[in-house]
Amino acid sequence: MKRLVRIALILGISAMAGFGPGRAFAAETNQAVIDADHALVEALAKSNKAEAGKLLDAEFMWTDTQGKTVGKSAALSELSAMAGGNPSDAEVKETTFDEVGEITAVSGKTHVLRVWVKRPAGWRLLVSHAATLAPAGHVGTAAKHGTECVNPCKTIPYKPKNAAERGVIASWQALETAVTNHESQNWGPHVADEFMLVSSGNDHPLDRKDRMAILDKQKANGTSSAPAPLVSARMFDFGDTVVMSALHQSPSGKPTRVTRIWIKRDGNWKLAYSQQTAVQGAAAGAKGSQS
Repeated sequence: MKRLVRIALILGISAMAGFGPGRAFAAETNQAVIDADHALVEALAKSNKAEAGKLLDAEFMWTDTQGKTVGKSAALSELSAMAGGNPSDAEVKETTFDEVGEITAVSGKTHVLRVWVKRPAGWRLLVSHAATLAPAGHVGTAAKHGTECVNPCKTIPYKPKNAAERGVIASWQALETAVTNHESQNWGPHVADEFMLVSSGNDHPLDRKDRMAILDKQKANGTSSAPAPLVSARMFDFGDTVVMSALHQSPSGKPTRVTRIWIKRDGNWKLAYSQQTAVQGAAAGAKGSQS
C-alpha cells in the first residue's frame, strides 16, 4: 500500500505543509482529490448539472441525513438538496488510500463522507453519505437485536466476487463476532489505527480507542446484544482498498445505511472508516439494490 497522508482543510484552505522529500506522489494524488472535491462543491452551489455530472461516478450513491439513498440520475435531479448537504464552509479533511480518496466534511452536527475513486478518466465521486449526530448525551452503536449473531457473524446475503472481498468479509465477520462478545482484544486486530465511526446514533464520532472502551464497558456490565443483520450490500474493489455500501435492519429498530472503507495493511484487511445513518420512514427492503 502506498503512503497514507492526511490533509486538513479549514474553510476550503488546504494545509499543505508537512510534505517532505520523497512524498511528491502522495501530495500530487491528494491535491487531485481535493481539486475534484472543490470543483464538485462549486458545481453544486451553482446548480450546474453538467459539471456535477462529469464528476459523479456511474455507480454513484447519495445518502442524505434521513437515510434516503439514490443513484446518479436521481441525485442530479436534486442538486439543490445535494448542495445543502455539502456546505462550502465545512471543515474538511482528506485521506488517500491508493486509488480511493476519503473526504470528510463537518458542519455543525452534520458529517458528510465523500468517497472519491480513481478511474481512467480521473477522480470520480462514488459515495456521498451524510449523517447528523444524535443529541448530546446519546452514545450507542448500530442497531442491535437478540443475543446470537448469525447474520453477519456466520453468514450474509452477499456472495463475494474475488479474493479481496472474501478477505474483507472474513475480517468483518470476525470483527462483528468480537462486537457480539464484547471482546475489544479480538476487535482491535480488524480495525485500522486511524479508524473512525460516525453514526446518527451517537452524539460524537468514535475513534478506535473510544470503541474499544465501549466494548470493555459492555463486557463489564454483562450487556448482551448482537449487530443488526445485513439486508444487502455492494462492494467496490480498488487494489488494497474496498468500499462497502450496506443496508442493515434490526427487527426492533430502523434500517441503517452504512458506508465502510476497508484497507489491506500488512496482509490483513482492516476497517478504516464507518459512516452510519438510520433510515427514517422506510422499510428494510426499500430500494435495497442501492445499498
